[in-house]
Amino acid sequence: MEGNLQEGIRLFLTKRWKKALQELKQVNTADFTAEESAELVYYLGLCYTKLEQYEDALLYLEQVVTNGSNPLRVYQCRMTLAYIYVRTGRSKMAEFELNRLVSGGFESVQLYTTLAYASWAQKHYKRAVEFYEKALDLDVNNTTALNGLGFILVDTGMDVFRGLRFCRKAVDQRPHNPAYLDSLGWAYFKNGDPQEARIWLRRAMDLAPREQEIKTHMRMVVGDTK
Repeated sequence: MEGNLQEGIRLFLTKRWKKALQELKQVNTADFTAEESAELVYYLGLCYTKLEQYEDALLYLEQVVTNGSNPLRVYQCRMTLAYIYVRTGRSKMAEFELNRLVSGGFESVQLYTTLAYASWAQKHYKRAVEFYEKALDLDVNNTTALNGLGFILVDTGMDVFRGLRFCRKAVDQRPHNPAYLDSLGWAYFKNGDPQEARIWLRRAMDLAPREQEIKTHMRMVVGDTK
């Protein structure tokens, strides 16, 4: 049974990614135009990404980038490639993709926060701070940038008081995000307030009891370094 490209796209847009992939893989491309073929490759890459089949996703997303006929799709696919590289521990490759966008004149909060995370993963902390600050220049209330910047400032000891302020702002906007609660608890600890730190870390643990980093921070705050 031959699949239908438009049906595959419809399934993707309704977030039925597994069914969308099945449909797209059955599409008969014999009479496809170059534009239709590019459309198919694009959605196959996105489906594989949503299903976390990252190596398969890379094959298709890289084709979209290489083709380069649609600037907005190239932007999206480079961002998605960077996301995959970060998720799979290839931060330098993520940084390469993102820097290509920056050199091409693209700018967005997501681009800068992803660049910041890639820099942080490589222990380039000052550069990560710069990218998070650029993200906040575009959106002063972006919680990803607020939390990321705050955490780096307190964790590295660059500016623990300023970092605490950023972490508080992130939690004020997203009070039920365990990662943000963890950062705030850690920020209080680094500012010499273990009692307040325990309150926020306990809230983080209640929401994400299996998260290892939260457990590690709690052990350090209560004095158990095992």
